[in-house]
Amino acid sequence: MAANEMAATLRDNIAELTSRQRADACEAPLSERAADRITRFTGSMTFVVIHLVAYSLWIAVNVGWLPILRPFDPTFVVLAMEASVEAIFLSTFVLISQNRMAAAADRRADLDLHVNLLAEHELTKLAGLVQKIADKLDIPTDDPQLREIEKDIEPVEVLDALDARRREEGLDR
Repeated sequence: MAANEMAATLRDNIAELTSRQRADACEAPLSERAADRITRFTGSMTFVVIHLVAYSLWIAVNVGWLPILRPFDPTFVVLAMEASVEAIFLSTFVLISQNRMAAAADRRADLDLHVNLLAEHELTKLAGLVQKIADKLDIPTDDPQLREIEKDIEPVEVLDALDARRREEGLDR
């Protein structure tokens, strides 16, 4: 395959996946889109600067450093309550966004797994075909690794082996 053909295929795949991501983002429920926007904004330096200015003014007014305004929260109870309520809502928005991102990551992991299993299966079939060609041409293939490549791997068996290994090492949840 020529380099230009591969680059074109790669560009097409990137365009299709990007288009799919945009469509998924547009189809997300309004609540999730809002939570994502809020999370994006609250994770910005603009948000930090706004809070720095607002809290500084609040403190300056209430300790009497700005005599043009009368203190309205001299014990800072209202400020503490406002900050607590804001933290509750912001953490909820972050969790909503993280849950959506985790679901997207799970979908990508599933796609990766299925593509890898398909590639594994195809390579196993190709190894069998190459073995038949070698047999036909009387080319010796005594390599034990080649015999192993010709065997199809059962994904469930691999998962079971991984789970058993994690249990042995005490890493299971």
